Amino acid sequence: MDERMSKVDVKLLELLVCPLTQGRLSYDRDKNELISERARLAYPIRDGIPIMLVSEARKISE
Repeated sequence: MDERMSKVDVKLLELLVCPLTQGRLSYDRDKNELISERARLAYPIRDGIPIMLVSEARKISE
């Protein structure tokens, strides 16, 4: 993956919350996703832009 495309503004990440639970998100650098543990969803980051739509999120299974 191109490094320029995967960079996300750290200050932006601190402001974002899960649109479903309003809970905190963690950043998975390896998968380039924002993780909501409470909602069990992973929101993708495309071209450095977090896609904060539940319909675009990947379900996390355990």
